Amino acid sequence: MQKPRRIIEQLLSEVGVKINGPNPWDIQVRDERFYARALKEGSLGLGESYMEGWWDCARIDEFIYRLLKGNLEEKIRENLRMFLSYLSARIFNLQSIARAGIVARRHYNLGNDLFFSFLDPCNQYSCGYFQGTEDLAEAQRKKLDLICRKIDLQSRDHILDIGCGWGGFSRYAAEQYGCTVTAVNISEEQIRFAREYCQNLPVSILHEDYRRIRGSFDKIVSVGMFEHVGKKNYRAFMKVVHRCLKEKGIFLLHTIGGNISRVNCDSWINRYIFPNGMLPSITQISRAAEDLFVVEDIQNLGLHYKKTLLSWNKRFQKAWAGLAGRYDETFKRMWEYYLLSCSGAFSARQIQVWQIVMTKAAAVQPRCRFGEEGADAYRSETTLR
Repeated sequence: MQKPRRIIEQLLSEVGVKINGPNPWDIQVRDERFYARALKEGSLGLGESYMEGWWDCARIDEFIYRLLKGNLEEKIRENLRMFLSYLSARIFNLQSIARAGIVARRHYNLGNDLFFSFLDPCNQYSCGYFQGTEDLAEAQRKKLDLICRKIDLQSRDHILDIGCGWGGFSRYAAEQYGCTVTAVNISEEQIRFAREYCQNLPVSILHEDYRRIRGSFDKIVSVGMFEHVGKKNYRAFMKVVHRCLKEKGIFLLHTIGGNISRVNCDSWINRYIFPNGMLPSITQISRAAEDLFVVEDIQNLGLHYKKTLLSWNKRFQKAWAGLAGRYDETFKRMWEYYLLSCSGAFSARQIQVWQIVMTKAAAVQPRCRFGEEGADAYRSETTLR
């Protein structure tokens, strides 16, 4: 029977990765226990052993890219813990109203100092739009502008922002377009900041679960929130949007998604970053929207998220000296592994970012040019890899 090290070396060699090799994507193993743990626990063991300093890599994003492109996760047998996680997600509603606050408490309430150390001035914790720029701040402004143009935002509109983060989109829409915004969120840290950030603007920030939203709106936007909704609630989410959207209104959904329909997510991400998160597939989104909406446009910004994550990590590393007093070295390794491994996953095209524009069946075709925007973005995608 082959020893764990030999098995890992053989698997990695198939994707061009060498143990203690000279390339930036080669891993440097510091603890021999790494091999057995990676075999036994898969992605969970890989991430945890990095957090504990058992291995290092100069370019984690490139290392993960090679693992995913080579389908190595399919070659390592899933363990019982991961199966039980899958079974639990099939049976229970892990994103119920009672459980929805878990991700807010464990992730979004970590501390604004952490997030603001690497985000842009608009505090956008979602994919930027690097069309014609390499600057993170400009890319995020371009993303905000792209959304506003896709929904044909007008000064007379009342817009609903579902999952508003720190209020960046709400403030941008109110300042640049003069519209009225109602925004909902369940993270107390984000709400507290967003209310101050949007002071003296026609913006209302509500502490509210999306399932309890009431009112009627000309436009509805949800950016980077649908990943927390969960398969059992996709249809309920769409029904809320349908109920709250005026007959000739426009809805834009901006979400990370997966190529395959699943009911759970990566075990390491679930434990350490986004508890109970799920990445929807196009099939799951379309089924949830069936007979409620007409899909007017879909644009894939996945490779833009690769660049966003690399920018975030660069800024995070520069800011670490000012964060070290509150967060320890294990947290630092966890956070950089999160940012860089996700960048690798986007680069490998294992996960995507979609902006999906929808209208009600009775609505007229939106007066916007998102079709041309999508074509321009597609032509530019080859320059992003």
